Amino acid sequence: MSNIWGYRPTVAHATDNALTGYKVEATDGSIGKVDRHSGDVRAQYLVVDTGPWIFGAQVLLPAGTVVGVDEENEKVFVDRTKEQIRNAPQWDREKHIGDANLLDEIGRYYGSTRI
Repeated sequence: MSNIWGYRPTVAHATDNALTGYKVEATDGSIGKVDRHSGDVRAQYLVVDTGPWIFGAQVLLPAGTVVGVDEENEKVFVDRTKEQIRNAPQWDREKHIGDANLLDEIGRYYGSTRI
């Protein structure tokens, strides 16, 4: 996968479709719900509210981690484990929105943790 910030061609998802509220499934279980998503061509991503799973934290998942979208059941499937997501660079919307350096760090992390 050459662009971690873009949806894979095999993912049937139109970037203008809202994914907010969809459940997010890692390879080994549920991690939370989509709080918001970005359809920006240069940096498509999901912000996932993890609820009690990571003490109410939010995580940012690049669109390239998405392997499927089930619109009927409102689920998004990603190709990372819960542990890989837990170990990702921390993201806080209030502190990091628009932080290009953190986006680069997150992109490098997810680009190197493919399963």
